[in-house]
Amino acid sequence: MIKNLDAKTFKEEIFNYEENQEWQYKGQRPCVIDFYADWCAPCKSLDPVIEELAEEYEGKVDFYKIDTENEKELAQIFGIQSVPTLLFVPLEGMPQMARGALPKESFVKAFKDVFNIETTEG
Repeated sequence: MIKNLDAKTFKEEIFNYEENQEWQYKGQRPCVIDFYADWCAPCKSLDPVIEELAEEYEGKVDFYKIDTENEKELAQIFGIQSVPTLLFVPLEGMPQMARGALPKESFVKAFKDVFNIETTEG
């Protein structure tokens, strides 16, 4: 399942940037946050990839989307200058950012390298 975030839910579920200066992830599983815009063609081409990954990694990785047009504050906090931009958030350590519509293989590699989660396909 992919969940849309606004500033309020981001502070509740991911990180409260108003209360903390240092990054402190609140989630129970690693996550991917997709910063997108409705008018963005590469963002739309990324949607089916993320939906497929959300099914394959259900219970292992959480998936979120943030509409940069509606959530300008969040986009500004993360310095989002182009969409799509993806934020890979491990349980421990700092998030890592990737720009552009990544192919599925890049996600699988990032899950292994950043999250230490192997592919679910046997």
